Amino acid sequence: MGYDERNQVRDEQWMGTMSDNLTVYIVDDDPAVRDALGLLLGVRGYRTAVFASGEAFLQAWRPDWAGCLLVDIRMSGMDGLELQRRLGEQGCLIPIVIVTGHGDVTLARAAFKARASDFLEKPFDDAKLIAAIDEGYAHEAARRQHVRRRAAGVELLRELTPREREVMGLVVLGRHNREIAPALGISVRTVEVHKARLMGKLSVDNVADLVRISMLEQDG
Repeated sequence: MGYDERNQVRDEQWMGTMSDNLTVYIVDDDPAVRDALGLLLGVRGYRTAVFASGEAFLQAWRPDWAGCLLVDIRMSGMDGLELQRRLGEQGCLIPIVIVTGHGDVTLARAAFKARASDFLEKPFDDAKLIAAIDEGYAHEAARRQHVRRRAAGVELLRELTPREREVMGLVVLGRHNREIAPALGISVRTVEVHKARLMGKLSVDNVADLVRISMLEQDG
């Protein structure tokens, strides 16, 4: 089983666990809207958390939160676009669905420019709301899956010895064992041993997978 297959098994197990932790974070200064959204989503099995202002959400936000953010664009105090901007500055990448009671094209354009995942008008269609949240969940799951896989790969790379890293660096450049040996001042047989060991540590069985995992430390 190669690196990708092993990660697929781990990802399926992890994704099942993560799906239990996804939350819809509702930020709206209208208590009636908060209650209605909480009820609508709750009866459909979504876990929710409600906040009466952008300031309250910012104060409570933690980097490990996952799910989708449902934000009213027009609120007293900090509005939805400002909250979106502030969250971006803090490195929060939770998908954001902007909600407004005003069909404002300029606001919609600004929201999308600031990476909103969707833009809904009040009163919104329940089906469209659920679809927007589910799409946000899908993006969040994919992003976190990538983060987890990258972290696992980087951890494996740390297990390599300095010599194994040198060999790997030349292998991924397309060099053959007979070229690597004189470049490092070792025998071809020693190159083969180091190559076999590093590929075993990284759980890869071909050069394509080796190239992929070698790039993880540079992959943002």
